[in-house]
Amino acid sequence: MYILDAKSKTPLHIQLYQAIKEDIIKNYKVGDKLPSIRKVATLYNLSKNTVESAYSQLYAEGYVESRAKSGYYVSELFFDSFRTKSATSSSDTPLPKTYTYDFFPAQLHKEDFPLKTWKRLYNKVVTQEVDFGAYPKGQGELVLRESIAEYLKNSRGVVCSVENIIITHGFIDSIELIAKLAKARYGHFAQEIPGYHIAHKVFKSYGYNISPIKVDAHGLCVDELQESQAQIVYITPSHQYPTGVTMPVANRLKLIAHMQSMGGLIIEDDYDSELAYYNRPIPSLQGLDKGENVAYLGTFAKALSPSIRVGYMVLPSWLMKLYNQSYDMHFARVSLTTQLTLATFIQEGHWDRHIRRIRILNKKKHQVMKEAIEKYLGETCNIVAQGAGLAILIVPTSSSFDWEKLKRVAEENSIRIYLSKDVSGGEFQAVRMGFGGFRLEEIERAVEAFSLCWRECVHYLPLKTTKFFNGVITITPYAFFSDINAQTNQTTPRTIKGTLNH
Repeated sequence: MYILDAKSKTPLHIQLYQAIKEDIIKNYKVGDKLPSIRKVATLYNLSKNTVESAYSQLYAEGYVESRAKSGYYVSELFFDSFRTKSATSSSDTPLPKTYTYDFFPAQLHKEDFPLKTWKRLYNKVVTQEVDFGAYPKGQGELVLRESIAEYLKNSRGVVCSVENIIITHGFIDSIELIAKLAKARYGHFAQEIPGYHIAHKVFKSYGYNISPIKVDAHGLCVDELQESQAQIVYITPSHQYPTGVTMPVANRLKLIAHMQSMGGLIIEDDYDSELAYYNRPIPSLQGLDKGENVAYLGTFAKALSPSIRVGYMVLPSWLMKLYNQSYDMHFARVSLTTQLTLATFIQEGHWDRHIRRIRILNKKKHQVMKEAIEKYLGETCNIVAQGAGLAILIVPTSSSFDWEKLKRVAEENSIRIYLSKDVSGGEFQAVRMGFGGFRLEEIERAVEAFSLCWRECVHYLPLKTTKFFNGVITITPYAFFSDINAQTNQTTPRTIKGTLNH
């Protein structure tokens, strides 16, 4: 029996349709006959039209089929697979786990976003005479490109104009567009190892030959790049990801000279230059080159918000020419209202004020985390990267540290950790202790909880070598690229010396 309520706001034919549908899914078999319209109408004291409407909806959705002079039968079309999925979908899908502490290394706390100001500027933008009936400019709104050009000239020494800036939907959008455009000229891509895995994956997907290039105390090893004959290289020179090394000016000039001599392209990812806490970052590599052999990538994700999904590129004139000839130029990559709100945010001085505030706040968070690491982990770890970005990197001082156990114990205690090797390749392994997503007062408790997991994995026997890059350590930088050219898939350990904490 179906329970139908004549007083309900839901029409009777909808109530009947829903009841029969549920009955079909739970109890009927393929080919079973439904009661006749007349029988259902009599049984539930309904009009014939009401029952016909319910049966018609079931027929339209494919639950039943009509047979001439016979009636309605449960449909055979995909019924079994549908019922299986319906019965298992809710129970088989695991819910996302909630963590007590999450050390995500590229996150800001939600309270750090200037929400009141952003809402006010958004309302101001949408009430102006904006043409919502037209397609936005594919390269990005002029007013936003003007604001970014002025900011980059003053803060990073970038040589640019509005004509060679493209507004993008973040890093992946930027790097994919370059990979697509540059394919007309190049076919051999090189990248730092350890390095950002997304860049490698994007260029591999576009069919480039890939060469991994090791990182030493001076950043990318230019001599090795020269030997590789790669025509395009991706680097993070101001704050190497993930080691934190800064490429000195001498190495930058050497790299530029090499790429200029072969007509190559450098992709400079300046992903977190605003978040340097002790020293001003070295001016951009692109500014040294004057822009013809360097594509400069930036983002608002690290200092403002990863959620608004806004990045930008400054491209050489020849690459802009290829862009202007492609179909990509016709379609905006970021919504019009987001672009105009961000442009107003920059023009009215809120961006500069926000950067000063967020730098001061994250410098405090950085200091609190550093002190907590020293307090709770003490002699069991070394800090190998600090002073910039949203994370501090640590490595154990034990010669037999159990990394797999650390993952397991942290997970069991609802602590989410991030290891550099998981996303960066090579043999450089460190815990990326992100602090940006915490409130200031939460950091010490989080590190204390993490330290209990950490100390379970330490079999303390001091290493003969000291920490990464501050002494001598043997690493094999090619494991991440085991699927590429055999001639570059080396397994011979390499010894690296120098200093990491620039």
